[in-house]
Amino acid sequence: MLDVMFIIIVISIVALLTAAHLFYEIMKKPAGSKKMQEISSAIRDGAITFLKREYKILSIVIILLTVLIVFTLDDKNTYLLNEGLAIAIAFVFGSMCSVLAGVIGMRTATNSNVRTTEAAKKSMHNALDVAFSSGTIMGLSVVSLGLLGLTVLSVVFNMVFGFEWVFIVKVISGFGLGASTIALFARVGGGIYTKAADVGADLVGKVEKGIPEDDPRNPAVIADNVGDNVGDVAGMGADLFESYVGSIIAAMTIGIIGFGLTGVLLPLAIAASGIVASVAAAYFVKTRKKIAHPEHILKNGLVISAVIVILLSFFTTVTLIDSFSEAFSIFIAIIAGLLAGTGIGAITGYFTSADHKPTQSLSESAQRGAGPVVINGLALGYISTLIPIILICLAIFISYHFSGLYGIALAAVGMLSTLGYSLSTDAYGPVADNAGGIAEMSKLPNKVRKITDELDEAGNTTAAIGKGFAIGSAALTTLALFSAYMVAAGITEINIAKPEVIIGLFLGGVLTFVFSALTMSAVGKAACIIVDNVREQFKKKKGLMSGKAKPDYVACVDIATKSSLVGMILPGVIAIASPILVGVLLGAEALGGLLAGALLTGILFAISMANSGGAWDNAKKYIESGHYGGKGSEAHKASVVGDTVGDPFKDTSGPSLNILIKLMSIVSLVFVVLFI
Repeated sequence: MLDVMFIIIVISIVALLTAAHLFYEIMKKPAGSKKMQEISSAIRDGAITFLKREYKILSIVIILLTVLIVFTLDDKNTYLLNEGLAIAIAFVFGSMCSVLAGVIGMRTATNSNVRTTEAAKKSMHNALDVAFSSGTIMGLSVVSLGLLGLTVLSVVFNMVFGFEWVFIVKVISGFGLGASTIALFARVGGGIYTKAADVGADLVGKVEKGIPEDDPRNPAVIADNVGDNVGDVAGMGADLFESYVGSIIAAMTIGIIGFGLTGVLLPLAIAASGIVASVAAAYFVKTRKKIAHPEHILKNGLVISAVIVILLSFFTTVTLIDSFSEAFSIFIAIIAGLLAGTGIGAITGYFTSADHKPTQSLSESAQRGAGPVVINGLALGYISTLIPIILICLAIFISYHFSGLYGIALAAVGMLSTLGYSLSTDAYGPVADNAGGIAEMSKLPNKVRKITDELDEAGNTTAAIGKGFAIGSAALTTLALFSAYMVAAGITEINIAKPEVIIGLFLGGVLTFVFSALTMSAVGKAACIIVDNVREQFKKKKGLMSGKAKPDYVACVDIATKSSLVGMILPGVIAIASPILVGVLLGAEALGGLLAGALLTGILFAISMANSGGAWDNAKKYIESGHYGGKGSEAHKASVVGDTVGDPFKDTSGPSLNILIKLMSIVSLVFVVLFI
C-alpha cells in the first residue's frame, strides 16, 4: 500500500517540478518594449488585486464553514481527532490547495502574456510555445496539487493519527468540500468580472464606436484583459481542480465498500497515470516545429494523452486487482468514461469551431441582424445537448454493467484522467487573448495580431472541449457522490411518489434556473455600469476618440471588481445552504430528490450554455477573419451582439452549474448526519 502511495506522491512532485521548470523557461524569454511591459503590468496588478480581495471574502466563508463542520459533526469517536475536526482539517487543506493552484496559474498567465506577444513577432511556433507552456503550468499544477493533497492527507491521517481507511475515506470528503467551495465562488466571481468587462468593452467599443477589440482608446480594455485571467485562468482552474478531486473522492468513497484498500488506491493510481500521459502529450506539442494550425496540434496531443492513459490504466488495474476478469471489467468502466469524455469533446468542437457548419451557419445568419444570431445560437445550444447526454448515458450503462457504482465513479476518473493536458489547452487561451490585446494596445504590426488571433481562436475551441469534459465528468461524479450519499444516509431507494420527494425534485430543478438568473443578472448589471462609465468617458474626455487623451482604465477595473465580488455571494450561499435546509426540513429522501432535480436540469443547461456561447464567440471571429464583410460590417456588429449574450453563457453561468450540482452533492455527503 505504502509503495503505491509513495509512487503517486513522487509522480505528483515531479509534475510540480516540471511546472516550475517551465515557469523558469518562460521568465527567461524577452518581455518586449517598455510600452508592452507597462500594459502587462497593469493587467497583472488588476488581476492580483482582484484575487486578494476575493480571497479575503472567501477566507470568511471558509472560517464560518469550518466552525459549522466542527460543531455539527462531533461524533466523539475514539480517535485522537473527532470526525468534525478531521473533516474540518481536510476542508481547510482542500481550500488551500485550490487557492494555491489558482495563484500559480494567475501569476504564470500574467507574466506569459507579454512574452507571448513578443514571441509572436518571430513566428507562430514561438508564440504557441510560450502560451502553451503557461497553460501546461496551470494544468500540471491543478492535477498534481489535487492528487498530492489527497494522497498526503490520507497517509497522514493513517500513519500519524491512526485512522482506519474506512474512516479516512469518510473524512476525506472535507477536502472535496473545500475545493468545491473555492471553485464555486472563484468561478462565479471571476466569471462575473470577466464577462461584465468584456460585454461593456464590446458594446461601446465595437458596436457604438466602431473601434477594434483591445483598442487602447477603450476605457474598459484593461478590465477586459484582467477578466481573461481572473475568470478563465484562476476561476477555471479552481473549477477543474474541484472536478478532478471530486471524481477521485467519489471513487474512493464507493471503492472502500466493495474492494477495501485497493478500491481506494486504484482511482489515485489512475489519476497518477493521467499525469504521466499529460506530461508526455505536453512535450509532444512543445516539440512541434512546423505548425499548420495550432488547433490541430492541440487536438493531436489530446489523442496521444488518451492513448497513453488507456495503456497505463490497463497495466495499473491488472497490477492492483488480483482477479484478471474483475480487473478487466474495471478497466472497461474506466475506458468508457475516457471515451465518453473524448466524444463529448469532439461533439463540442463540432458545434463551436468555425471550421464546421454549425458555427459557419451562425455567422451567415448575422447578415440578417442580431435577432437571427441570437435565435440560431440558442437553437444550436439546445440541439447540441442530445449526443453528449447519449454518451453520458452510455458511459453510465457500460460502467455500471461491468463494475456497478464503483465503475461509474471510475468512469468519471477516467474522463478526467487527461485533465493535466486538456486543461493546458484550455488555460493557454486567455494568455493568447491577452497577448493579442497587448499587441493591439502597443500598435504592433498586423502580422503579430494575426498570429495571436489564430492562437486565440484555437483556444476558444479547445476551451469549449475542456468545458465538455468538465460537464460530462460532473454528471458521472455527481451520480457517484449521490450514490455515496444514499449509502451514508441508509437510503436503499427514493420513492418518487412521496410528496416530499416530489417537492425536493422540483426545488432542485428550479434551483438551476434561479442560480443561472442570479449569475446572468450580475453580469448584466455590472456590464451596464461599465457601459455607462465608458460612454461618459468618451463624452467628457475631449480627444479620447482621436487618441490624444488617456482613458481612466482604473475606474472600469474597480467597477468590475466590486460588482463581481458582490454578485458572487448570493449564488454561493444558495448552493451551500439549499441542501442543508431541505435535508433538515424535509428529510434525507427529499434531499435526494433535490439532488436529482438539480443534476438533470443543471447538466442540460450547462451543455447548452457552453456550446451556444462558444459558437457565438467563434461565429464573430469567423466574420472578423474576412467573411460576410469582415470587421466593421453590419454582420460583424450583429455577431458582436450574439457574442455578448454568449459571454456569460459560456464563461459564467454555464461552467458554474457543474460546480453547483457537485457542491450540493458533497455538502449532502459531509452533513448527512444532520438529515438522518
